[in-house]
Amino acid sequence: MQVDFYHLTLMPLDRALPRIAERVVEGGGRLLIVSESETQRGLLDKLLWSYAADSFLPHAQAGAGSDTVQPVLIAGEASAGNEARNIALVDGVWRDDALGFDRVFHFFDEERIVEARQAWKSLAEREGVERRYWKQNEQGRWEQAA
Repeated sequence: MQVDFYHLTLMPLDRALPRIAERVVEGGGRLLIVSESETQRGLLDKLLWSYAADSFLPHAQAGAGSDTVQPVLIAGEASAGNEARNIALVDGVWRDDALGFDRVFHFFDEERIVEARQAWKSLAEREGVERRYWKQNEQGRWEQAA
């Protein structure tokens, strides 16, 4: 399984997440987006409807309808009601439950860097886990740093 750590420095989550979600869905996959914060989940729900005028990213919040048919599902915990094999941890909190997925996108900012480093180190000892660390260059593009 692959865990991608995304250190948000120049590009905020509301610009980075839709691009990742689009790529997952375009590739035929499903994505579970996880945040403990109900407020953040609500904002992400609105964001995914409006982040670009020329795009459409079907999604829903968990429990709001037919979770099983949603390509992108926003939830408060790492339980894929949409049978997603990809998970985005967007509140900066690492969850070991994410290791049950094929791919993890772990987004964090400066406020959560200590926790992200701890998760990075703990995953080094896990068999079958491939870690990647992405940071933004001066132009705001993602570069693999580790």
